[in-house]
Amino acid sequence: MTGQDFAAIAPHLVLTTGILITLLIVSFWRRPPLIAAATIFTLIATLIATIASSNNLPHAIGEFLIVDQISTFMNVLFILAALVTTVLSRSYLASKTREPEEFYILLATATLGAMTLVVAHHFGALLLGLEILSISLYTLIGYPEEGHPPLEATLKYLILSGVGSTIMLFGIALMYTTTGILTFESPATPLAAGSQMKVIFIIGQAMFVSGIAFKLSLVPFHMWTPDVYEGAPAPITGYLATVSKAAVFIALLRYFFNTNAAENGAIFAIVALFGVASMIVGNLLALLQSNLKRLLAYSSIAHFGYLMIALLALSRLTNQEMAIEASLVYLAGYFAMTLAAFAVISMLSSSEFIGEEDRLDASDLEDYAGLFWTHPVAAIVLTVAMLSLAGIPLTIGFIAKFYLLMAGIGGALWVLVWALIIGSAIAIYYYLRIVITMTRQSSESPRTAKTLEWDSLVAAVLLGITVIALGVYPQPVIDLVRSLLTTIG
Repeated sequence: MTGQDFAAIAPHLVLTTGILITLLIVSFWRRPPLIAAATIFTLIATLIATIASSNNLPHAIGEFLIVDQISTFMNVLFILAALVTTVLSRSYLASKTREPEEFYILLATATLGAMTLVVAHHFGALLLGLEILSISLYTLIGYPEEGHPPLEATLKYLILSGVGSTIMLFGIALMYTTTGILTFESPATPLAAGSQMKVIFIIGQAMFVSGIAFKLSLVPFHMWTPDVYEGAPAPITGYLATVSKAAVFIALLRYFFNTNAAENGAIFAIVALFGVASMIVGNLLALLQSNLKRLLAYSSIAHFGYLMIALLALSRLTNQEMAIEASLVYLAGYFAMTLAAFAVISMLSSSEFIGEEDRLDASDLEDYAGLFWTHPVAAIVLTVAMLSLAGIPLTIGFIAKFYLLMAGIGGALWVLVWALIIGSAIAIYYYLRIVITMTRQSSESPRTAKTLEWDSLVAAVLLGITVIALGVYPQPVIDLVRSLLTTIG
């Protein structure tokens, strides 16, 4: 490897070094505040390295990795999300487990896996990043020592994630059999139409996309999502909904961009079916939920169904950058509003819920009755997050959905556009139901935490302000994303 190669992957090297140092610290001093501080320092150092190494991009490292401005943008989002999760977890874990030190190491390792996924240009790199991310999440989901929900969530995620990986691996094997390449690029010699090899290649692509759909929890591969979201610790649920899914989506976007996979009619139809089903089914099932974490699980299914519009628009738009721009703007907004929602859930959850119906968190809607009167700041942040997820104007959620709508119209993806409109209309009801619940006076004493930790509250407020600020004045993030689009590999 050359000096330029090391400079390009400097963020990965800094994060890996920080993880090893933190691991050594844990070996000598088992002090949660110290380990949390070391993790925050490592993430900040990684963020600085990410920004500093962005000057000489794009840069290819053999045929294995491509580091460009798009991966830099996503890595910044991942690191910021990991920082928020670390802050939220500090007070959250105090009442959930006796020795949470390894939790922070696993969180940093999961972030390393996500950062590897978005620079992957080879199926080997994709699988490496995916497994680093997934194995870390298996443990993080089941980390609390009290209660059965985390263990149940871990088991379901482990089994079904393994099924998804198996399907994806078999699809990769079929594609390699027909093309002899493992990089994200179209075969040098197009396969003859109707030939046996062509059929095998299409089946392989379909299995690969289906395996990815498991990771993105697209319908009909969404079965694990509500149970895992409900059982996982609230900070990790937010991390899973944002970092984990976004990293997989960007890897899929890069594959579709480099291989023109959506130009194949069969693959286009499969992804379109996943998208429409996720938008409609996800929102309809969310209507039936009385548990906030399960409701947000079905909401996330719908939101990644919306993103299938941008994925398919790559094959329909003359200006492919419009589809990529829509994806990145949507993901930036989705990170802010989803993390804001889970920040409030994390703050309000406490040890009171352990043993009460075997609950880990304040996740029932009734837990939020009268929240405007008991914790007004938290209620305002959650309201902003819900309005943004619904796509109400003056929030980043509206801008993000508008971008996807324009990409869908530009690509004449009318079925998906109408699914987005109908799904968004359905979603307004259940998001507003949460807001109305918070304004309702409760006859019972508050069922949530009596006091809120200042650091978690600051993180939640900053996320809420970001959602509003980017909704009122989105031009900075739009200009930033547009400046990146000339460097995608």
